[in-house]
Amino acid sequence: MTARFRIPVLAAAAATSLLLTACSTTDTPPAQGRTGPPRAGAPDPGTGHLHGLGVDPADGTLYAAGHLGVFRLTPAGAVRVADRYQDTMGFTVTGPRTFLASGHPSPTDRTATSPHLGLIRSTDAAHTWTTVSAAGEADFHSLQQAGPTLYGLDSQTSKIWASTDAGAAWERRAKIGASDLAAHAGTPQKVWATTRDGLARSTDGGASFQTVPGTPVLAAVEQPAPDQPIALAADGTILTGSDGTSWTERGRLPEGARPAGLTAASPTHLLAADASDAVHESKDGGRTWTTVHRPDHATTGH
Repeated sequence: MTARFRIPVLAAAAATSLLLTACSTTDTPPAQGRTGPPRAGAPDPGTGHLHGLGVDPADGTLYAAGHLGVFRLTPAGAVRVADRYQDTMGFTVTGPRTFLASGHPSPTDRTATSPHLGLIRSTDAAHTWTTVSAAGEADFHSLQQAGPTLYGLDSQTSKIWASTDAGAAWERRAKIGASDLAAHAGTPQKVWATTRDGLARSTDGGASFQTVPGTPVLAAVEQPAPDQPIALAADGTILTGSDGTSWTERGRLPEGARPAGLTAASPTHLLAADASDAVHESKDGGRTWTTVHRPDHATTGH
């Protein structure tokens, strides 16, 4: 059965406001006050607010990227990769042990020359990172690889950036007040964006966007298959649709979860973050969910 859903305006607006402001362009750069490594003997501060989730196809390991580093999620807790406190944003897994991200340097990094890392890449599962482009210029809050095209949502300009050479060079496209992007290799010119006004859609590679009439304000959107967006609503409901105007309710996050992000490793393997920095996993396309990380679990370095 297909049904149209409308999220209560106040609840939806509040959820989207949280997403748009939690990592806004007015965020204090790391060197000016973000939490860094704890003092000797102090407990680890944990992940911080989570910006991105992913699954490494090399071994199926779950990863979470947040204000305080990149973490492997294990049954025993979150393991900080390489003991690094780099504020890692716009995080996405693009291949075995290969990650893309953006963000800000660790507050203890005395070699940093700018609060904005631009586009960075790791080919060893976040142990080391190299700068690809836009250092000191861009702060991508969403990165989406869609076949030959890489899309980035730059929080500094609110513009969609697009690259067809793995991020070495960029074309600036539409300006849009969005919090999340989604695109798929099978339809690389189609880009979805979540905004305060609801879901927006581009059919020209992010050069222009049109608001999809009658859609609710969403916390996040993903496109794990061509023309099959999956959306995370403000109340934790998982919705599926084809054209973005009508949605089928597929499932719901665990009770009490406050939606903050959604990642699709495949059409059936989904990860969701909530505002408490917990991580939930579904292996049946969002129908049922298991909490795989809670912020009160121990965090260790490796």
